[in-house]
Amino acid sequence: MFQAVMAMTTTNTEREAKKLASLIVDARLAACVQIVPKIHSIYRWEGQIHDDQEYLLLIKTGQELIEKLKRLMEKNHSYEVPEFLVVPIVDGTENYLEWMSDVTK
Repeated sequence: MFQAVMAMTTTNTEREAKKLASLIVDARLAACVQIVPKIHSIYRWEGQIHDDQEYLLLIKTGQELIEKLKRLMEKNHSYEVPEFLVVPIVDGTENYLEWMSDVTK
């Protein structure tokens, strides 16, 4: 049975966000990728506090596709250590979840 999840990653350019989203959807590793522009991220990296503008990708997919999605990220993401988090989708409309399942087959 299809288990819906949402994966998330960030990148620092709109161009890379669109490239990753297109690669993911084209490979049928997600039904939809939404790009949230210009989020503000404050984080520690290599001993320093960074304050950057990033783009957030919300990746609607199935649990069974996560390992393939991770490999795509490792191969195509520009960050040395890209954010890649997965959260369960505990409920949704039947039609939407069915659509997610259908387009990722």
